[in-house]
Amino acid sequence: MAQSLIFLEDERLREGVRSQQAFRTQPKNVTAKAGATVVLKCEVLRPSGVVQWAKDGFLLGPQRDLPGFPRYRMIGNEKRGQYHLQIEKVALEDDSPYECQVGRSESSSAMVSHTAWITVLIPPSTPAITAEMEEPWVAGQEYTVTCTAPDAKPAAEVTLFRNGVELTDIDSFTMSGSEEKLLNTEAVVKFTAHSSDNGQKLVCRVKNPASPRPLDASLVMNVYYPPTAPVIEGLDSDEVKAGTLLKLVCLSYGGNPLATLHWTKNKEVLSTSWEMDMESQKSSSALTLQVTPEDNHAVLCCESVNQVSPQPLSLSRTLHVLFEPTEVKVLGSFEAVEGKEVNLCCYTTSSNPPVQIRWWLGFRELNDTVVTVSEGNNGGMATMSNLTHRVSQEENGLPLTCEAFNKGTRFSKTQSSPLQVFYPPQKVWMDAPPPGVALRSGNTVRLVCFSSGGNPTGRLTWFKGKTPCDNQRAVSSQKSVSRELVLVLQPSDNMATYRCEATNQAKKVLSVQTQLRVQFPAINVKITTNQKETRRGETLRLECISGSSNPKANISWSLGAERLKGVDQAPKKAEYGGVSVRSVLSLPLYSQHNGRRVTCQAFSSLLSEGVNTFYKLNVLYPPEFGPDQSKVVQAVEDDIAHLPLKVSANPDEISCEWIYRGQTLIKERDERYHWRGDLELELEIWNVTRRDSGNYTVVCKNDEGENRTTVNLDVHYAPSVKARTDPTRVDLGQTADLECVAEANPVVTGMFSWEWLGVDDDLPGSQKEDGDVGWLTIPEVTRFHSGRYRCTVKNGIAPPASADIELIVRFKPEIKKGPQWSKVASRGDGTSTAEVICQAEGIPKVDFTWAKNNITMDFTNPRYLERTLREGLVHTSTVTIVNVSAALDYAVFTCTARNTLGEDRLDIQLLSTNHPDPPSDLKLVSITQHTVTLQWTAGFDGGLEQKFRVRYRWPDSVSYLYMDVFPPKDTSFTVTGLYPGTTYNFSVNAINAIGESQYADDNAVLTVTTRDPSRMPLSLVVTLAVVGGVLLLLNPLGCFLGLRWWRRRRGLTGNREGASPDVSSFDAVSTVTELNRYEGGELINLAARRTLLADSGSEPGSSVYESYGGESGHYYYPTSDFRPTLYPHTEGPDGRDGGYSTSLGAHIYEDGAYQRRRRELPDQDPPIRVYGSLTDHRLPLSDSELPFELRGELV
Repeated sequence: MAQSLIFLEDERLREGVRSQQAFRTQPKNVTAKAGATVVLKCEVLRPSGVVQWAKDGFLLGPQRDLPGFPRYRMIGNEKRGQYHLQIEKVALEDDSPYECQVGRSESSSAMVSHTAWITVLIPPSTPAITAEMEEPWVAGQEYTVTCTAPDAKPAAEVTLFRNGVELTDIDSFTMSGSEEKLLNTEAVVKFTAHSSDNGQKLVCRVKNPASPRPLDASLVMNVYYPPTAPVIEGLDSDEVKAGTLLKLVCLSYGGNPLATLHWTKNKEVLSTSWEMDMESQKSSSALTLQVTPEDNHAVLCCESVNQVSPQPLSLSRTLHVLFEPTEVKVLGSFEAVEGKEVNLCCYTTSSNPPVQIRWWLGFRELNDTVVTVSEGNNGGMATMSNLTHRVSQEENGLPLTCEAFNKGTRFSKTQSSPLQVFYPPQKVWMDAPPPGVALRSGNTVRLVCFSSGGNPTGRLTWFKGKTPCDNQRAVSSQKSVSRELVLVLQPSDNMATYRCEATNQAKKVLSVQTQLRVQFPAINVKITTNQKETRRGETLRLECISGSSNPKANISWSLGAERLKGVDQAPKKAEYGGVSVRSVLSLPLYSQHNGRRVTCQAFSSLLSEGVNTFYKLNVLYPPEFGPDQSKVVQAVEDDIAHLPLKVSANPDEISCEWIYRGQTLIKERDERYHWRGDLELELEIWNVTRRDSGNYTVVCKNDEGENRTTVNLDVHYAPSVKARTDPTRVDLGQTADLECVAEANPVVTGMFSWEWLGVDDDLPGSQKEDGDVGWLTIPEVTRFHSGRYRCTVKNGIAPPASADIELIVRFKPEIKKGPQWSKVASRGDGTSTAEVICQAEGIPKVDFTWAKNNITMDFTNPRYLERTLREGLVHTSTVTIVNVSAALDYAVFTCTARNTLGEDRLDIQLLSTNHPDPPSDLKLVSITQHTVTLQWTAGFDGGLEQKFRVRYRWPDSVSYLYMDVFPPKDTSFTVTGLYPGTTYNFSVNAINAIGESQYADDNAVLTVTTRDPSRMPLSLVVTLAVVGGVLLLLNPLGCFLGLRWWRRRRGLTGNREGASPDVSSFDAVSTVTELNRYEGGELINLAARRTLLADSGSEPGSSVYESYGGESGHYYYPTSDFRPTLYPHTEGPDGRDGGYSTSLGAHIYEDGAYQRRRRELPDQDPPIRVYGSLTDHRLPLSDSELPFELRGELV
């Protein structure tokens, strides 16, 4: 009979599965251009509910023609379950998510398809291209061009082309368009303009997938650029003969605008006229030039320039002009004594190229010559040939010829003279400055004496008066001899006579002389006075006398940069034909004049030259303190205090003494005193202390008198601080005043600050300060306020000072209590050791006493050992029981903690290891539409590691659902995946290796109803009912609207008043598995279900738990045995998953062909914890594998 019932039930379940409606085809994402027709496919297998489409969460209605949406309609064969949505002329407003929804029926639950997105592509509007700077542009400069492609979807791709070449370094960004979902693309490019860009197009091309063809916008570039370097036509060679007429043309090509041209010769402008040929893109300028010798090495330059030329471009040609010498000369005497040598010089003026000189005596060429070529005029070369020839009597009267030949111009010219014998000198003359011409001393003068005639030539000698002169030498001259005297003029040369004498073997003396007129400045200058000593307030008389000068010098006085007025005296005649002048100065004396120089200068305006001397003032005065003498000196303690002294006196033998508090300071009295400065008058105090502050008087003396001044020393020092009372003890609830006192200079406002050491919370209480005292006041102190506080003082002098104050809050002992403290479990077989721990907090010191079953314990018994440990305010007393006996030691141990403020006690029960105690205080922490967060207090763990399990169900569920809490010891848990507006009953219990506890709070149930977002207020429901009735009476449309609203609400929320969801349905299973996101194990298939039911029903260590509710069973798998499978899902637009999350517990049929996904609602709270890994909590499989204490046996 039982087998028949099971068979009928199985048949009924199979029939229910066959009648379930399901999706054969679900819609997929579609991308289409605006104006196209789009079809979203939806095909339902065995449809029994109402099928309709939802756009962006809004239902379009069940009618296939979709009234109200003229472009929308459902197409396909309805009998085959085809409800395809067709949208004609798709527009931007159709860009939304769509769902195919199947309503709930009596035989099947509601279904919602995947979300499918229709993405509408919109082509961009007409692009615009703009430049940051108006044309024309300049080649070589950088410009920024912006192209904007407006109102596109997706954003348009912008490309810029320059002269047909795509630009790559483009910065593009998008922004919102004129309508929602439309985007503007703006592309910015920077590039450097080139001359080749002139007249070319800069094109901006935009496109996106919706564009039938790219759209272009362009601008024509007008680029200014420099012209090319000029070229010169008409000058084939740089060599030109003098007298040639040159016709030259300068050409410059290119440039925008065309170049302007001008000609220069040696940087002087020759021509500024030019012509432009726009067709040939060139400028030209013509130049006609008659070549002269002066044009040799002349630089002809043609320059081209326009508005954007950084500098003019030029082409230069240097002319090499070929020209003949204008004359040829022969220097030297043609007369000679037989057997003697004749020396002649043939000289030509400048020519290009230089000439070749040949000597002829009669028809015989003379080769004993020395040729010298030197620079001549107009860049040419002057050629000089010196001939040395020993004459003989036979050569007398023969013509001696010098021939000059220019190869460049084929020019030839000769100079010839007959050779004659020597005779005595006939004439002597000199080359000297004309008489009466004024010369300047220091200049160099050349006096040249010449002698002609004679055989042999005359011998010349220079004399100054009767004394022969030095620095004289012979020089060559034409047809004569000469001697040169080089003089550097001195004052003694003024009116001096220089004479030149010419003699030869004939003993005849000829002479010539000249007298020089030399101008010279004053030879010297000196200052005299009759006053030996001068003092402050007296008048000093100085006399300045200049030495001889020609012409007369002018005397001026100065004192530094100050000009002084003297009284000039009458001049007197002096040596070398000059005059001497004098000037007298009267100067009132002040102390500031001491050591300064009075300068006297004798200056010649004509010669712009003078001499000067100075007189150093020695003004006697008593000590004076300078205006920059410091009145107040600040120093930092332990540093060096420097009291400067700005004093002057004459004589400078000053003695100064420093007086402090009526006593004269000497180094022998205090080695910290040192005297510094050039005269060791300034006071330095080493390692200065605050006791050195005050007024210091300095008295300075010299032979002229004494003076005194006062300097105030202000010593700054770093703060020091101390606590007024440390530690500060305050009873719980009283006001604590922490006070610290500082010593510092300067005392500044806000120099106190407080810090709570080791605590990150805000500083409690309030702070105040009064001068050098600071307080921290904490009202109504609690135990939390205990600790160390630091008072820090900063006055700007390092280092800051700190003082720590410990605040001790006194309170009576408080023993830690709770299930984990009130029980201790241990085996009672006489082989184990147990520790009974009592931990209390209290100040002052806490003392412990122990009692066993209300009898004071005797710790002289070797089986009992008591030790006490103190860590801060935590006192721990541990009683160790050796060889625990169930008969002797399973008892109640009473711990009493006492101090001067009171006592506290705790009873601790020692018992055998057992299953855990139930949790307590199960309460609700938070609630949303789909989640409930619970919290509870853990009970005694039975002496073993425990974990927690949450059990829940709703009114129409056929059984409880279970889940382990992870981490195992956590006492709070969030149950997710719940239905909105549904009432659930929750309970929790504990499990260890021995067994499990009762459910929390004496098997109490916590009833919670999740939030219902669709539940409306009663007043709103009544209002809608009235309005619906009126509409039903007025128009059949009201009925239609009411039915539509009812179906929409039913489709979204489901019917909670109807039948509860089946255990095997998608929603129930997905809820369970969504709550447990574990990382290990696999789901158990349906074929293994019956075996699991048989094997796991009563074994404590089983990994599978069950609860019966009718014929259906729900199975729970521990965290160590379950690993979720990640299911693939269709990716939505922009990488989104369409708003769905994979349900870990989806229906997984054995053929693996069907998977379901649950929509993750937007208001669902996220899990409160996420753990990266799971701890393996595998339990022993049989009782024999357990250790002794886990077998549940009592001794």
